[in-house]
Amino acid sequence: MTLRFLWEPWLLALTAVVLVGFCVLALVRARRDDDGTWVSWWRRLAMVVTALIIGATPAFPGEADQVVSNVELYMVVDRTGSMAAEDFADGEPRLEGVRHDLVALTEAFPGSRYTLIAWDSTASRQLPLTTDARAVEAWAQTLAQENTYYSAGSAIDRPLFTLTRALERGVEQHPQNVRLVFFLSDGENTDGDDSSVDASPDGYRDLAPMVDGGAVLGYGTAAGGQMRVQDWSGDSDEYILDPQTGEPAISRMDEANLRALAANMGIDYVHRSERTDLTALADGIDLEAIKVDGRMSTGTYRDAYWPFAWVLAGLLAWEAYEQLRRLRLMGGQHAKLS
Repeated sequence: MTLRFLWEPWLLALTAVVLVGFCVLALVRARRDDDGTWVSWWRRLAMVVTALIIGATPAFPGEADQVVSNVELYMVVDRTGSMAAEDFADGEPRLEGVRHDLVALTEAFPGSRYTLIAWDSTASRQLPLTTDARAVEAWAQTLAQENTYYSAGSAIDRPLFTLTRALERGVEQHPQNVRLVFFLSDGENTDGDDSSVDASPDGYRDLAPMVDGGAVLGYGTAAGGQMRVQDWSGDSDEYILDPQTGEPAISRMDEANLRALAANMGIDYVHRSERTDLTALADGIDLEAIKVDGRMSTGTYRDAYWPFAWVLAGLLAWEAYEQLRRLRLMGGQHAKLS
């Protein structure tokens, strides 16, 4: 078994010291005071440890005779509120097109290594490089826009730092590999707590030497579309309102921004308006030639963190249940007092 850190090792270690230390201290205090909360702190400690294991990303080496192409796909996904605009295909949210295209990319480049970077108010790496196309499909199925009430606006340069670090690490570890970047977005910049309509794609020009190909996939229309609110329930029927008019806000794609981004990285721009396959994007890359010219690797891995993800989901559900039960009890006590 090996560890393929989802986060930087030093950051994971620092997080472990802080969170585990906090939970242990709280657990000791709860046992000393005998206030009945020690079970909750054991659960929270288990949640922290499980999350840390996922962050360390344990994996088993693949079969020695397994051969895959040395193509690395870096898929950068915009999940800001504007990606919920209903102007894809027959009035569907733009993210529906993104879900389809993420899976289509794995089908167009089978046997490659895939990694996912997503951004909303922040940017983060969602999936380390893996040959498991099913992991990409599973992530795509759960893809949703950011919570509307915590949005900090949209800026096309927000994932730049995270993508840069991922590419630099790929070049350092496997300099012989082919790196393809696929950037899925509507290109819209908005004013927000951490964004500006003047955000520029110029910074992506520095990535061009590390990028062998790929495409910017654009979603949306010039006419634009309305966006539904995303809240904790996940199924709101309300639309995001324009604070100036009180009417449903309209998001319009910024195709000029996307074209500039593509030009800066030296890759193609493709407008996506229907669920079509993406095999044409692979036409300019001879995967068989890549395999026979020495740019191949048998150092494959099978990620082993998925069981821990299910454990973490169960612990989170347990925590949510206990919190709701506690709130109901508090509400009942308040009603009796009044």
